[in-house]
Amino acid sequence: MSSVNLMAREVAAKIVFYGPGLSGKTTTLRKVYETVRPAHRGEMMSIATEGDRTLFFDFLPVKVERVGDCSVRLALYTVPGQVFYNATRKLVLQGADGVVFVADSQAEAMDANRESLANLEENLLENGIRLERFPLVMQWNKRDLEGTLSVEELRRELNPRGVPDFETAATNGRGVLDTLKTITRLVIKDLRAKRIVPPPRPTPPPPGTAPAGLEAQLAQHLTHRQPPSAPPQVPPTQSPTAATIAPTPVPRTLTTPAPPRVEPAPIIAASAGPRLLGPTSALAPGDLFDHARAAEAAFSAGDYTTCVTACTDAVRRAMAFAGEGTVAQQAFLLRVDGADLLRLQGLSTLPHLRVDDAAFSLYVLMQVFVRLNAVGLPTAG
Repeated sequence: MSSVNLMAREVAAKIVFYGPGLSGKTTTLRKVYETVRPAHRGEMMSIATEGDRTLFFDFLPVKVERVGDCSVRLALYTVPGQVFYNATRKLVLQGADGVVFVADSQAEAMDANRESLANLEENLLENGIRLERFPLVMQWNKRDLEGTLSVEELRRELNPRGVPDFETAATNGRGVLDTLKTITRLVIKDLRAKRIVPPPRPTPPPPGTAPAGLEAQLAQHLTHRQPPSAPPQVPPTQSPTAATIAPTPVPRTLTTPAPPRVEPAPIIAASAGPRLLGPTSALAPGDLFDHARAAEAAFSAGDYTTCVTACTDAVRRAMAFAGEGTVAQQAFLLRVDGADLLRLQGLSTLPHLRVDDAAFSLYVLMQVFVRLNAVGLPTAG
């Protein structure tokens, strides 16, 4: 999901390169990385396997030109091509602002192209997004090879809506930046339509000129003149004359009698009946329900060390549902705050813990459970 830093006047947008396995998604991203000036690019991360060059994601934050008086920072991702990595596809696709569909132009890849495009539409629909209303650019890749399908055939099979499309050869970079520029324009246009991109800041008028418009003149007037103070309120039991000559009220001293103390009603603990679910266990997946209950029970009993230990273990198990990899990679996919995870790790090494430490641990665990629920993990069966 795009985010706006109003103080820095910066808009961050997420673009995902989608398509079948080995269609050229990672090669496209690498070519962008090589082309962008080092000052405007971040570190590129990639995880490869035997079956596909990208198991989880490639991530490349690229700072592009300004839009109005806002700078735009793009986060570029690719998804794994194989169908059996669909859970990871969903994770990477979450929060995307636009998609580049990288199609393999070879005739034998047409079935894989169709399947991947249908999968993209299905995964977007699960997030409540219709593909025809979403910023999309088609990239006909591998145009440098012989025996590729014509652009007309590719458009007929894969682009009936007529979204912008480009012929590319990712290995030498032909057409890659044109694709990126177009999807960026579509994303910015969509963000403006949703009123996510803030409007340009008004330019101050030259010195000595009166501001135009009634509202501007009124604002200028109010900055130079203070409104008259309201007349003092006169209690109904006093006459106006008495109010004007009444002495200044004396502040309350320590001798002023305090209000009567109200004793709280005693709390009667229920001795029988089922125990209600706490917020953490209510959010927990079935496999982690007992861990969440154990953490809540330790918190209620005042055993804060056990609570933090149980939360740390449950978080570790929950993050594993995002797939293999380091905790940082799993947190990145689930969009869990890495700073919170580091703080939780640090708490688990302390000998003496307080109630706020245990409460923070439960908060982190609930945050992870919410992210798992949002992406449909763990899957049933």
